[in-house]
Amino acid sequence: MSVRELVVLGTASQVPTRHRNHNGYLLRWDGEGILFDPGEGTQRQMLRAGAAAHDLHRICVTHFHGDHSLGLAGVIQRINLDRVPHEITAHFPRSGQRFYDRLRYSTAYRETVPLTEAPVDSDGVLATTASYVLEARKLSHPVESYGYRLVEPDGRRMLPERLASYGIRGADVGRIQREGALGEVSLDEVSEVRRGQRFAFVMDTRLCDGVYALAEGCDMLVIESTFLDGDVKLAVDHGHLTAGQAGAVARDAGVRHLVLTHFSQRYDDPEEFERQARAAGFEGELTVAHDLLRVPVPKRR
Repeated sequence: MSVRELVVLGTASQVPTRHRNHNGYLLRWDGEGILFDPGEGTQRQMLRAGAAAHDLHRICVTHFHGDHSLGLAGVIQRINLDRVPHEITAHFPRSGQRFYDRLRYSTAYRETVPLTEAPVDSDGVLATTASYVLEARKLSHPVESYGYRLVEPDGRRMLPERLASYGIRGADVGRIQREGALGEVSLDEVSEVRRGQRFAFVMDTRLCDGVYALAEGCDMLVIESTFLDGDVKLAVDHGHLTAGQAGAVARDAGVRHLVLTHFSQRYDDPEEFERQARAAGFEGELTVAHDLLRVPVPKRR
C-alpha cells in the first residue's frame, strides 16, 4: 500500500531549542523518500523517527545556511556506511556547489555509494518519475534559495453508474482504460479526470512570485513562518515570512493542508502561529509542526 506522509525531523530556525531540532523534513511518497533541508542532528532525528538511509532517494536543499544544510555531512556518510543499493540524487542551488562539496567531503570516510548531483540554477522541472514531477522555483533570501514542488500526473476516475449505463463490466473496464474506447463508447464518457496530488516545500524567503507559484493548488504546503506578524519588519529585513503572510499565501493559493514550521526561538507560544495564520483568512487544515510529527498528505479530491 502506498504511503504519502511528511515526517517532521526538526522545526527550529537558526538557533535550536530544547524542544526543536534544526530543520529536517522527510517526505514519503509511495516507495520513495525525499529529504528536505537536513540541518544539524538530522541523522539522529531520522533514527528517532524510524527512518533509515535506505529510505532516501532524493535530497533537496533549498539554500546553504547552516540550519538547512549542516546535517548533509552526516547523512551522506550514513548513506555510504549503510551501502544504500539504489541511486540517490541531490538537488541544491548551483551557486552553493562549493558548500555542498565541503560538506560531502568534510571528513574522511569510505565512499561506497555514487551520489548523483543535480544542481538547480533556474526555475523549472528537475525530474520526472512515474508518480511525480519535481519542480523548483527561485525564492527571495539573502543567499540564493529555491523551493520545491511535487506534482502527481492527473489520472482518471471510473464512474460506475456511467459504466453500467453502457453495459461495460468485468474485463471490459480495463480494456477501455487501456485503449481509450470500447466500440462507440469513449473513455471520457465513463470517467472523469482525477487530479493529481501536489506538495510544496517553501523555506527561507520573503513574499515573492516563487512562493505563490509553488503554493498554487497544493494539497499540502510546508512553509516557513519564522516570525509573528508583529515582527514583520524583521522578517522582511532577514528574508523570512510571518505566520500571517504564510496563512494569506495558503488562502490565496487554495491550499488544503498548511504546515507551519521554522520558528524563531524568540517565541514560546506555538498556538499564536496558528491564530495569526487563521486571522489571515486561511480556513483549511492547519498544522503547527513539532519535531517527530507525522502528517499524512490529504487524500485525493
